[in-house]
Amino acid sequence: MPDQPIRTALVTGASGGIGAAIAGALARSGFRIAVHYNSNGDKAKETVERLSGSDHIAVKGDLSNPADVKSCVDTVLADFGRLDLLVNNSGIFEPTPFHTESYDDWIKGWQRTLDTNLMSAVNATYCVLDVMRRQGGGKVINIASRSAFRAETEAPAYAVSKAGMVNLTRCLARAEAHNNILSYCIAPGWVETAMAREGMEAMAAEILSQIPLGRIASVEDVASVAAFLASSGADYLTGITIPVAGGSWMTT
Repeated sequence: MPDQPIRTALVTGASGGIGAAIAGALARSGFRIAVHYNSNGDKAKETVERLSGSDHIAVKGDLSNPADVKSCVDTVLADFGRLDLLVNNSGIFEPTPFHTESYDDWIKGWQRTLDTNLMSAVNATYCVLDVMRRQGGGKVINIASRSAFRAETEAPAYAVSKAGMVNLTRCLARAEAHNNILSYCIAPGWVETAMAREGMEAMAAEILSQIPLGRIASVEDVASVAAFLASSGADYLTGITIPVAGGSWMTT
């Protein structure tokens, strides 16, 4: 019997935070990882060096730029020769309140958020589908947010971008199931990351009051769910969104 190929994964926004934790969990599961980053090459290199196994790589690109998305995927395919899993984790959180005074600032804020959070995932998914079809299958995991299901008053563009990730997951599941391409979405609530820390410190008591489990999620809480979805144990699931929010949706 021929040796099974090493499973490979591209994790976007993986130089730190949730992305780095997912990369670590997948590496421990036997994946060879492409760690995507945009600006922090040193952190991406550190993430690669911490991963279990060998032959992992770092790949740079501004995923709000469609050309960079394709270049990143092409680089991974040239190095790995295949791609079994895409994790669309790259994202930003910026205020885009309805009371923004400048129309130009309003447009730029929404465009920047949608391009980075949603269109990067849309375009990366498109770019990996052909190779997954030729391989006989693959998986896409989209990292959304509890905000996809909440009315956000100060960051509506972020909430809309994450709601788009949820429906992207469903559309892909229906369209590509016959090609054995499965899609999943993870919707975390508050997670202990650098991006969320300032807001958590300012609203810690309020945040904890919303979480029945009584604690804010760690990045490993999210990464363990991603590792399960990447495993054969999730092969009869597709199009689903899993909340990693400590039960907080039950109170909102």
